[in-house]
Amino acid sequence: MNKRNIVPEPSGAPQGADVQPPEQPLALVGAQFVIGAAGRSQLPPPGPPEIAFAGRSNAGKSSAINALATRTRLAFTSRTPGRTQQINLFQLRSGGLAADLPGYGYAAVARDVKREWQDFLWEYLTTRDTLVGLVLVADARHGLKPLDFTVLDVFVPSARPVLVLATKSDKLNQSEQRGAVVGIRAQLAARYPAQAHAIAVVGFSATRRIGVMAADRVLCDWLGITARK
Repeated sequence: MNKRNIVPEPSGAPQGADVQPPEQPLALVGAQFVIGAAGRSQLPPPGPPEIAFAGRSNAGKSSAINALATRTRLAFTSRTPGRTQQINLFQLRSGGLAADLPGYGYAAVARDVKREWQDFLWEYLTTRDTLVGLVLVADARHGLKPLDFTVLDVFVPSARPVLVLATKSDKLNQSEQRGAVVGIRAQLAARYPAQAHAIAVVGFSATRRIGVMAADRVLCDWLGITARK
């Protein structure tokens, strides 16, 4: 049994014994907004490692970022899905950056505008040298959709790691949560048989904080964060 997941009752701990607090995330905690880039020229110069968050509109991307950062409004959710047309960058305490990419897949946006910012998204994913990993957010109830695979198709061949967060898992019972993760893993294995080992899948809920620590461990590994208190 993993001791870090046990929170002892205060009355049951011997006097003077060390009681470890519950484990807390590290990778995104303390993140600060840097810039919203609407084009390549507005991106900061390549330097520290970056991790990017992508997902369909309404998949729960902003909520996932906020849960990992233990903040409520670090990443904002637009009242109109699909309206965010820039990459929002956050400075991390480790020195790295986190990039919140525009949501994709929402129909009620002018086609030329949608194409413009999605072209920017593809360009970022394929040419940003300091991008070390991609977090793809997908609703656990629906699995990966064609547009999710469109994003993965341009990133997975680079051999950089991917973390899929199966969000809104709190809306499923435990058996359904396990089935959702297994189903997404099967989708990935069928699409990317040679790269499936580099893609992690974690059941996630920002509301109930399911999978927060599992996702944080992956991000810490990408960013080279090893110390845990």
